[in-house]
Amino acid sequence: MGLRTAGRDLALKVLYQMDMVGDRSHDNLRTLLASMPADPRARDFALRLVQGVGADLPHLDELLGQVITNWSIGRLSRIDHNILRLGAWELLNLEDVPARVTMDEAIELAKRYGDRNSGQFVNGVLDVLAERTGLKHKGDQDLAAAKD
Repeated sequence: MGLRTAGRDLALKVLYQMDMVGDRSHDNLRTLLASMPADPRARDFALRLVQGVGADLPHLDELLGQVITNWSIGRLSRIDHNILRLGAWELLNLEDVPARVTMDEAIELAKRYGDRNSGQFVNGVLDVLAERTGLKHKGDQDLAAAKD
């Protein structure tokens, strides 16, 4: 597992735990991260993701609520909700990560931790969000150049 993939995995676990206990404090974040074994570089990436999601939580939930059709954001499982938050934040804020990579990583998290339909659901929501924000093709030229 790559460092960023491991960081995303760790970030999801931390966000989920923070939701379960209802504590998004910096102290709780540090405690949770310290309790989970990980490469320090993956832990640093997870910290960046969790802090970013935490700082933009109302905005992320508003954007996701506008994209999710025939379902309310409050009805989402905590796993799917936090995967979508991570994916949305990364899509909007990490310029060095192509949109396709962000979406693929979120889909893999959903397949690993969600239910049997989570991967498709996460794919659909993030695809619409990327389209509406004009970020669907973010980094495509970088991916094409890397293949050459």
